Amino acid sequence: MSLDTDIDEPKADTVTTGQRMGAPENRLSRVDRAAVFLMLLNDDEATSLLGRLSPPELEKLGAAMMALGDIDQPHMAEALADFAGEASREMLPQRGRTDRVRALLDKALGPTRAESMMQRIEPDAAPRTLEVARWLAPTVLVKLILDEHPQVIAALLLLIEPEPAAEILAMLPLDLQSLVVERVARSGAISGQAIATIDTLLSQRISATFGTAALVLGGPREAANLINLAAGELRNTVLPTIASRDAPLAERIEEELFTFEMLFALDPMAMGRLLRDVDSEKLVDALKGLKEPERAPFFAAMSSRAADGVKDEIELRGRLSKADVAAAQKAIVEIARGLADAGEIVIGSGNGEFV
Repeated sequence: MSLDTDIDEPKADTVTTGQRMGAPENRLSRVDRAAVFLMLLNDDEATSLLGRLSPPELEKLGAAMMALGDIDQPHMAEALADFAGEASREMLPQRGRTDRVRALLDKALGPTRAESMMQRIEPDAAPRTLEVARWLAPTVLVKLILDEHPQVIAALLLLIEPEPAAEILAMLPLDLQSLVVERVARSGAISGQAIATIDTLLSQRISATFGTAALVLGGPREAANLINLAAGELRNTVLPTIASRDAPLAERIEEELFTFEMLFALDPMAMGRLLRDVDSEKLVDALKGLKEPERAPFFAAMSSRAADGVKDEIELRGRLSKADVAAAQKAIVEIARGLADAGEIVIGSGNGEFV
């Protein structure tokens, strides 16, 4: 049952609750019929269908479901007949499918994001370099655009995700940052020609920087980052499945799941719990390889006297190899992993939030 034909339907065509109850001859609107049909399904089936809708469709359908009063037999039959009529079509014609999908995505995502999505899913669509750029680390991407006009940089930042865009902005020279932010604030719609220009620019810069060789994307660390950022217990479900097919790969992902850098985000109470199980020698070796600001979360969980003692030990410690520092940090991560598994501390986002 399609909702898109009813997105712009006048409100006057929608039957009110009182009309449904007192005048069954009044036909339900298309969205109302869809709402009735969903409420006739069991929860699992209804949830599966709702998961396929766009945000605007969900909002419109949810509002209709909330507004429905008592639903009588004629209106239930009407909703089922409408669904049966849709299902009885011999086929859904392909002609105009691209335009229809584009229109739906445009309503759900907005013009710029819809165009980006169409580039990914449209058959025979030429891949845009802009999509490749979204996979590049901000430190790499900023080098490609550093000497471009502020308007070009602003347009690019609007075309990528907010988090990497913010990182790129922070890496720009101070005098350039204000110019870029000003243009971002003044920007409106980004024309297709402007997007094509940025695409061509990035294509030239990427080719000049990386040559014609394929970019190296992915790897155990990237896979671990996805698991760390995802809500839910993906580690407990995804890794065993991968291990059944490729145990060494699962182990490499597991090693990257909890990184030493993630410990920087621990609050003082959780950090204090961790430090109680960490050998002082290992801690000194691990902190020896950090810059002073990165040591701050560890010192914040100690008494002033204990922190001063560790600082003195770091100063007195002789030169350490990177391998020794890495080994000490890995040992601390293993302790943190055990505490996290026991539920004594939380590392990362847990179920999407810090607890």
